[in-house]
Amino acid sequence: MHSVADAVRDASRTAAEHAAVVRDSISEAAPRVLRSASRMSYTSAYMLSYGIVYAAVFVAQSLPQENPVMRTASETARAPRWTC
Repeated sequence: MHSVADAVRDASRTAAEHAAVVRDSISEAAPRVLRSASRMSYTSAYMLSYGIVYAAVFVAQSLPQENPVMRTASETARAPRWTC
C-alpha cells in the first residue's frame, strides 16, 4: 500500500510541476507571438509600399516624357509649395 501511495503522490507532484512549466512557457510565448506579428505586419507594409512606389516610378519613367500630361506633372512637382 505504501508503494501505491508513493506512486500517486509522485504522479500528482509531477503533474503539478508540469502544469507550472506549461503556465510559464505560455506566459513567455505571448510576447514572442506579439513581437512576431508586429514584425510581420511592419515588413509586409514596408514591402507593399516599396512595391507600389517602385511600380509607379517604373511606369512613370516608361511613359513618353514629351507630352502635355507628363510636362504638367513635371512642372507641378517642381512648383513652389504654398505655405500658410
